[in-house]
Amino acid sequence: MRYFKYLLFSLSLSAPALAIGQSTDTLLNLQQCIDIAVKNNLDVKKSELLLETAKVNSNQAKEYLLPTVNGQVDHSVSNGRGIDPSTNTYLNQSFRSGNYNLNSNLTLFSGLQNLNNIKQTSLAYQAGKMDFQQAKDQVTINVITAYLMVLDNTELLNQVKNQLDVSKQQVKRLAILEKEGANKTPQDYPDIKGIFADNQLTVVNTATTLKTSKLNLLQILNIPYKESINLQPINAENLAKQTPNSSDQVYDIALNQLAYIKAAALRRQSAEKGVSVARGSLAPTVSLFGGLSTNISSSAQIAGQSQSYYDQFKNNYGTQFGVSLRVPILNYFQNRNKVALAKIDLQNTIYVEQTTKVQLRQNVEQAYLNMTTAYERYNVLQDQVSAYTESFRTAEIRFNAGVLNSVEFVIAKNNLDRSKFNLINARYDCYIYNKILDYYQGKLTL
Repeated sequence: MRYFKYLLFSLSLSAPALAIGQSTDTLLNLQQCIDIAVKNNLDVKKSELLLETAKVNSNQAKEYLLPTVNGQVDHSVSNGRGIDPSTNTYLNQSFRSGNYNLNSNLTLFSGLQNLNNIKQTSLAYQAGKMDFQQAKDQVTINVITAYLMVLDNTELLNQVKNQLDVSKQQVKRLAILEKEGANKTPQDYPDIKGIFADNQLTVVNTATTLKTSKLNLLQILNIPYKESINLQPINAENLAKQTPNSSDQVYDIALNQLAYIKAAALRRQSAEKGVSVARGSLAPTVSLFGGLSTNISSSAQIAGQSQSYYDQFKNNYGTQFGVSLRVPILNYFQNRNKVALAKIDLQNTIYVEQTTKVQLRQNVEQAYLNMTTAYERYNVLQDQVSAYTESFRTAEIRFNAGVLNSVEFVIAKNNLDRSKFNLINARYDCYIYNKILDYYQGKLTL
């Protein structure tokens, strides 16, 4: 089908259409279709979830700069020989004890891992924003393409119905002449009846194609199929045109404007910071630590001391603080392997970015060639339709006058019908390929 020819860079939309409770008006315009598709599209929803995940990761990286604070409470019952926490001596009896601790730790230096991790996750979050925008742009261009195919097939159906009316009038005229025995050429009547049947078959086939294009559009919108749906037409004057920029200019603009190009660059930058994070694991870690602690024991009362729970809690109170230095020496070479893996990941993102740019150039060149070809075809077909319209007008007059046989009349009619079909297709082709080029330039307007 012609529909799939235009989705050169579309994402996979193989998921079945879901009943989402979206009501569909009888008449929809292009903007309404885009809004419905963006709202219902599952790829957009998944992209949004990935963006939220990247945001959480970015926030978490910043929060690693905060100190850790942890509290711990232990209560135990001891039987037999054990250490009394209130006196730190051995007892050979049953007693209950409790320990209370509050500890804090603050990393002062760890090879700048935290700072580089903040930059890495922030860049990944920015890339997620670009991916989310790309998902919405992709749905938009798919909707525009499918929408235009419905309009294209609607116009083609109107055209074949007009052709059917012309054939129908000729069949009626020749039927009267045949009944009166006034047909000069015996094969004229059956020839025109055959043309009428061909036109009927064309109407059936074109109507089926129109229904299929509506189905394709509604599947992209992710709403149930509704045959009665109608679409608001687009001003025909805006259909046949070509972009003023050259292929190279479109490519240069796309490098700075296209969301998925920006996403590839941001992921490469994020991977560069990932290498810095991995290298930081080779450096010593300096941190501050501190803590509060106290304990209680039931044996304090058994030993004759008149200390209440509160008195023990207060009297056994202690604090600690200090500076910690941890130097990685040998840890199964894990840290060095982290650096090696980070470098591999960086190289992969570099290749992805380069491949993305190469594919972009190829896609732009192909779309630009398709656009210029469609525009040239449209201009030639305009002249052809004008010529064949006059040719058919003359042929119909001569055929009605009996000075032209059915074969020559059929040839003239087929030439006109074919040229009108091609003109309609070329006009919509121009618009579709221009919208693709607009998408590459970051100015996808309706």
